[in-house]
Amino acid sequence: MLHNIFLFKGKKIRDLEDLNIYCYPNEIVSINDKLLVNNIVKRHDKEEICQQTNSNHFKIAEPIAQFISDLNIYSCCINGKIIIGLIFDNEDNPYDYKVIFKELLSELLNNGNGYSFDDETEVDNFLISMFIDIRRFGDEVIEKPLEMEYYYQRETFFKIFLFGIDEVGKSSLVRRLKTGEFNDNYFTPTRKFNIEYIPVEEKGLFAVWDMPGQKAFRSKWLKGLQDSNIIIYMIDVANQRRFEESRNEFWNVLNKNELNDIPLLIVGNKTDLIKLSKENFAEQIQNLEEELSTFYNFNKMKKRKWNFLFTSVKTNFNIDSVIPAIFDLLSS
Repeated sequence: MLHNIFLFKGKKIRDLEDLNIYCYPNEIVSINDKLLVNNIVKRHDKEEICQQTNSNHFKIAEPIAQFISDLNIYSCCINGKIIIGLIFDNEDNPYDYKVIFKELLSELLNNGNGYSFDDETEVDNFLISMFIDIRRFGDEVIEKPLEMEYYYQRETFFKIFLFGIDEVGKSSLVRRLKTGEFNDNYFTPTRKFNIEYIPVEEKGLFAVWDMPGQKAFRSKWLKGLQDSNIIIYMIDVANQRRFEESRNEFWNVLNKNELNDIPLLIVGNKTDLIKLSKENFAEQIQNLEEELSTFYNFNKMKKRKWNFLFTSVKTNFNIDSVIPAIFDLLSS
């Protein structure tokens, strides 16, 4: 499985002192790793001249597999000034990714958008796009058959796309569903997308795509939505100051026509932070759902299969209703 991507950029790729290094999602490679960086660059010195292929804007060399410093690396030289590399688990075969690696590079670099790599944000967006697409390929084409072989007795594999703005509790929900646990001291925002596999007894296997909610990552949400069986949108019901932001992001995604047939579960999380009396709890919850439905315009979804569910991941309130709600939508 792909777990990191890096990019070297400089006026001359051979000049290590002039080299800028970018990584996503973790800083695995740095300019301080002189031997590692030099070995990657030296290998491309030998290969790039004879193996470059012409394209509209960028010359993309053949990818090269290397095993350096316990890292399983598959890298490609672009225009003699940029090296982009993938880092896989040691048991992976990089050549399984050769076609998708070259196709994605050609698609992203030569699609007329004019990448210059002069701006750090542009580099970050490029790496995120590459990472998501290659990771999805690995999950759905390479890893998925292995998972399905293990779960051969179960008939169905479900891809669940979980998204929402930051700090609503998405990753905590995944951990709660998978392990039954909640870590009260875990407040680090998710800055990469994760795939978690959750076996559901006698039902199948969930592959939950947990997407980061920070603004910098939201433009990439649509990339992860492809081939989803169900969408889960998560809201922090206790943070009214961000309702408008959350509503706008919700409709930015839901207005895409290609998503019309995908069932939707809306999860209103953090009910533990709202003051609700035990005496008329059900009535208050119903009123809150109506208020949220009005504000978010949920009733506009006339043709889509959808449902709303309140939860508190922290207190475990209604968590046991999440999986049944998913299957209700999938089977309706």
